[in-house]
Amino acid sequence: MSVSRRAFVTGGSLALSALWARHLHAFDGVLGRPLIQPDAEARALAAADTPFTLGVASGDPWADSLVIWTRLALDPTRGGGMPPGPVTVNWQVALDDKMSRVVKKGTAVATAEWAHSVHVEVTGLDPDRWYWYQFRTGDHLSPIGRTRTFPRPGAAATKLRFAFASCENYEVGYFNPYKEMAKEDLDLVFFLGDYLYEAAPIKDRPRLHVSPELTTLQDYRDRYAQYRTDPNLQQVHANFPWILTWDDHEVANNYAGLISQKNDPRDIFLARRAAAYHAYYEHMPLRRSSMPHDAYAQMYRSFQYGALASFFVLDTRQYRTDQPCDDGTKPLCEEALNPKATLMGDEQEKWLFNNLDRSRAGWNVIPQQVMLAPFDQGTPEEPRYSMDQWSGYPAARDRVMEFLGRRKPNNPVVLTGDIHSNWVNDLKTNFKDEKAPAVGTELVVTSITSGADGSDISARMKGLLTRNPHVKFQNSQRGYVSCEVTPAGLRADYKVVDKVTTENYTASTRASFRVTSGKPGAEQI
Repeated sequence: MSVSRRAFVTGGSLALSALWARHLHAFDGVLGRPLIQPDAEARALAAADTPFTLGVASGDPWADSLVIWTRLALDPTRGGGMPPGPVTVNWQVALDDKMSRVVKKGTAVATAEWAHSVHVEVTGLDPDRWYWYQFRTGDHLSPIGRTRTFPRPGAAATKLRFAFASCENYEVGYFNPYKEMAKEDLDLVFFLGDYLYEAAPIKDRPRLHVSPELTTLQDYRDRYAQYRTDPNLQQVHANFPWILTWDDHEVANNYAGLISQKNDPRDIFLARRAAAYHAYYEHMPLRRSSMPHDAYAQMYRSFQYGALASFFVLDTRQYRTDQPCDDGTKPLCEEALNPKATLMGDEQEKWLFNNLDRSRAGWNVIPQQVMLAPFDQGTPEEPRYSMDQWSGYPAARDRVMEFLGRRKPNNPVVLTGDIHSNWVNDLKTNFKDEKAPAVGTELVVTSITSGADGSDISARMKGLLTRNPHVKFQNSQRGYVSCEVTPAGLRADYKVVDKVTTENYTASTRASFRVTSGKPGAEQI
């Protein structure tokens, strides 16, 4: 590699116009000129400004392949502004950031059906190494992205550095945590849901959403495009490969399967979910296996990082039964105790248990959406729980806890988002017994911006923690979690910023925890 990883990530935002000019000749030298014979639409595109307004991204890395992504959009938040016909896009992958040592290249076609997005599954790559990639259409060059493959399954791997994040609401603040994340020396980023928010714009916020409340395909496309124009988000996508899953706001708040929070007619909500899933795929670096079919898409999937770690990414929205007790935070009702209530659905639950049972990885990490550990927000006389979290589905949670306690997969660690606050939880088969041993650890990340600036732990929360002794840490500032995994342990640093309602902020590490291999539960460092 011609530059170090640290030098690449600390270089700041790319000077895009200078970069395009710098690499135009190199790209031509590899692929030859002309790249395509221009037709009328290509000539119109060539006369326009750059179509790579949404940046580049990569994701779903395996040992020998990964996805590189871009979307052509001349007018991103007003329909994209592209010619209606297909557009040829050339791509190349290199061993250096100058794009001089090209190892893979090819051509893709961006169509209006998929908002002129491009998903290239680059195969035949070497395991456990960094690559750089770039797109071109006509005379327009994209920014250069950086990505990496995983070690082969079972191969020795001594360290993995990843961050995870959740809940980015463009309207309520600036993506300052991503500015900090882009400076890190990471191998991977996990995103755990709520990549956008679907509600109508609200005045007097730091930034204003485009489009009304999202219901149509074009609404979702324009809103995703708006988020994708954020420079800090673009930089983190360009610096590292991502593995993503969704939660509720990618469609509508607190939806459950085919049931909307507002109890919309089934056919109307089905059409809305289909539009939302379609637009989600268009804007994410996902494999063809996750391409939606109408209102359905395969989002739960697994990844293996050598012998060090296996990742089992969940989808707790698409298959769940309706929230019990009419949703909200309240005492458990009879409906909540129904053993058939589920967040994952029967097929996904079996998939998770079977994969955990077969895994021989040193760490078994489960990135998912809503808090797994219970949190009693009531009183001793009347406990109260969130019905949208696993607490509203205690039989489903009990099955997971029982499995972890009985089958004992190596070092289970759950990564969670959704709740707009940081938590560290011990996972137990019996949460009511303070002395019961932990069977796993849950690390919960706060939001990127949702909830605005946030605050540290409140007096009320301190009181509630005494009634929930399995909770080791709680904090409600904005930020993300940065982790380092080795065979001996996992370290989690809770990175926070004091402001997102302004672009001026101070960043810090609020707390750090360690999970020691073979010893479930987290200890503060």
